[in-house]
Amino acid sequence: MMYPTTEKEALDALKADDPELAATAEAILWREWCRSGDPETDRLFRAGVDAMQNRRLEESEEFFTGVIQRQPGFAEGWNKRATVRYMRRDFSGSISDCQETLARNPHHFGAASGQGLCHISLGEFREAAICFRRALEIHPHLNAVRHNLALAEAEGGGSGYLN
Repeated sequence: MMYPTTEKEALDALKADDPELAATAEAILWREWCRSGDPETDRLFRAGVDAMQNRRLEESEEFFTGVIQRQPGFAEGWNKRATVRYMRRDFSGSISDCQETLARNPHHFGAASGQGLCHISLGEFREAAICFRRALEIHPHLNAVRHNLALAEAEGGGSGYLN
């Protein structure tokens, strides 16, 4: 079996019937997405991840804001700040950062799913369902997202799309 070597190959592999290949492709994408190409940005990014893992959320958000200021085109800086904002229950701030992530990386299933979780927290089930469907279009093997989609639909998320 050939492992994916490019982002396009990895994105294609997410849709493969082979869950093990999809998991490998997902790990390759995350590794790729977490590299900014600039050592100082990467240092700030790692400090932000470390602070987030140690529940120093305010500090973590400041690090990721610094990452965004240094390199606004680096999608993962926005995505990680979205995650911290979600953890801090700043759902509208997190949604905004998810949208910035997806504007820079339309294949970011993590940001699509995270935005959906924010909408659920705000009781916006139709918007949540749309986000979860987008995540599953990119990465059909995300069972937790499939579960969250079913929840959102049960709460009235229906199958409508926003115009």
